[in-house]
Amino acid sequence: MEEFDVIIIGGGAAGLSAGLYTTRAMMKTLIIESMGWGGQIALTDEIENYPGFPEGIKGPQLAVLMEQQTLRFGADMRIDEVTAVENLDAPLKLVHTSEATYAGRTLIVCTGGAHRKLGIPGEDEFSGKGVSYCAVCDGNFFRGQDVVVVGGGDAALDEGGYLSGIVNKVTVIHRRDQLRASKILQHRSFANPKMDFLLSHVVEEVRGNGMMERVLVRDLKSNNTFEYPSTGAFIYIGFESNSGFLAGLLPTDETGHIKTNIRMETVVPGVYACGDIRVDSDRQLGNGVGDGISAALAAYRYVSEHA
Repeated sequence: MEEFDVIIIGGGAAGLSAGLYTTRAMMKTLIIESMGWGGQIALTDEIENYPGFPEGIKGPQLAVLMEQQTLRFGADMRIDEVTAVENLDAPLKLVHTSEATYAGRTLIVCTGGAHRKLGIPGEDEFSGKGVSYCAVCDGNFFRGQDVVVVGGGDAALDEGGYLSGIVNKVTVIHRRDQLRASKILQHRSFANPKMDFLLSHVVEEVRGNGMMERVLVRDLKSNNTFEYPSTGAFIYIGFESNSGFLAGLLPTDETGHIKTNIRMETVVPGVYACGDIRVDSDRQLGNGVGDGISAALAAYRYVSEHA
């Protein structure tokens, strides 16, 4: 069984940044990723809000650059799926994958998560061409235009309020006749002259020609359908954390996000969580990079102190 100073689970921005710092600190590092290097950034067409790229950069291009930089310093990077971890309290923590078992003196979890999808026609076709799951990431592409926000919780109204400062009009579409968001957010949103609401409505299809142009909406009370013009659809119906393999091993919130302190330390010494998987993450690229660096430095100090 191979042993490492640190095993990093997840190869997105947080994981690659953590691996960059641990390898440069001469820690024997293994990074395990189940899908492809870069995580969410590899699925993002254009990134305009990452410092150092004034003209923006394609997400897949940035993912490749981050992968190459981490490889350059000697990280052992493997595509595999983690199935379970155990012995978290022991000097060597065990990570089981579909192909092998590895032992690590420290463990950094940065498996992220994924936005829930509506599962309707056109959603995938127009992803990055009107359909988005991140207003902070993509809002500026829709400056002066009319967009819809799908959802009725805090995230939907938070992001809708953010968008209202950029776009011409935001229409919130929610399947229930009442919003689920906190009362203060509801009060602010209803008072916002640039926000409209279609309650007891659902989006059934995203339509357009190359780029999104409209959505097909159903009124759940009358059962009538109609097309609603919109160049953007921001979907906020939940975020699924990828922490199932850790069930019961680390404290999480009700959605499976791992609780950490500001140094990305969990309650278990030598075990860290960073990026979108941790509680209170803003789910931004810059945050993920910073989290990964913090976790790497904490792991380095832990290994140094327990040498």
